[in-house]
Amino acid sequence: MPSNKKAIKERIRSIRSTKKITSAMEVIANAKLAKLRNLMEKNRTYTNILQDMIASIMATNKDIESPFLKEKESQSTYWLVIGSDLGLCGAYNINVHKLLKDNYIDGDKVIIIGSKLLPLIKDEISYTDFKPVDQTSYEDIKRFMHKMIESFLNDEVGKIKIIYTKFNSAVNFEAVVHQVLPYERKEGEEMELIYDPDRDTVLNELIRMSTESITYSLLEETKISEQASRRLAMQNANDNADELEEELTLAYNQARQAAITQEITEIIGGADAL
Repeated sequence: MPSNKKAIKERIRSIRSTKKITSAMEVIANAKLAKLRNLMEKNRTYTNILQDMIASIMATNKDIESPFLKEKESQSTYWLVIGSDLGLCGAYNINVHKLLKDNYIDGDKVIIIGSKLLPLIKDEISYTDFKPVDQTSYEDIKRFMHKMIESFLNDEVGKIKIIYTKFNSAVNFEAVVHQVLPYERKEGEEMELIYDPDRDTVLNELIRMSTESITYSLLEETKISEQASRRLAMQNANDNADELEEELTLAYNQARQAAITQEITEIIGGADAL
């Protein structure tokens, strides 16, 4: 802790200046968080409709088979890993990288979304494609999924998985693994259905559409988690700045009081000497 009054005052001024930035970033993160949650809910509704339709087809046709449902002999995985383009969001990207590192095995393929993941991965893990988060559109997701699905259908990989940050609440989010393929059978309601052109083609096309929609939905959820993580990081920074400013203000007042006391003592000592 600096004892010089001028140095303490400079520290306090610097902390207040930094706090203005972190406070502004917290407000921006809050605004983006609300907007992204609205977009995610709209896409999630569409995704749920597709999944319910697939479940109904499987429930109505229990003998139906699909290449998207079959377990593969290959033990390798095609990963789609989603991080962020910007920092100042706590351990957000570090947790995603750690989860990939813990699950990755030689022979796996990886697609990276998020610029901040590249410095973490370095030469440890090779990747086939890269795209910044802010530049990733639904068309990009379709292109990535098409490439990954073809590898799955050709038995080049046994699984397709996504690593993303799950949004539980504004203060609770965690890096998790979501398996896309093989597609997991879910319970559905039996109903009379008319297929055009045929049930197998309809089911396979719906599963393709569902994987694309789910992936895009997880991308949107990851963006929400990023903003929540950044908002929390900035909030903690503001709290720490308040605490440090309080300590420095106390130290400044103590130094000021000590200087006044010393001046009074010198005046009294000088008067006694006369």
